Amino acid sequence: MKNIIMYSGPMCNFCEAAKRLFVRNNIDFKVIDISSKEGLRDEMIKKANGKRTIPQIFFDDYHVGGYTELRELEKKGELLNLIK
Repeated sequence: MKNIIMYSGPMCNFCEAAKRLFVRNNIDFKVIDISSKEGLRDEMIKKANGKRTIPQIFFDDYHVGGYTELRELEKKGELLNLIK
């Protein structure tokens, strides 16, 4: 299974929705709170090719995008195949 990382932040409804989606699909994931340490926001922006919104979700080095893109993968039935 791929290493799943989600850059998140406080008071983020889309971040919470993404977490619920992962839990609902029994998918292990790691959350990096960009407010917890200096430089994490810059790290996320660089890794996400300039995207500044949260969440930003990665399956190994594959950039999924945010919650909307993650939900679309789930609706299409592609999510579980992508994380294998």
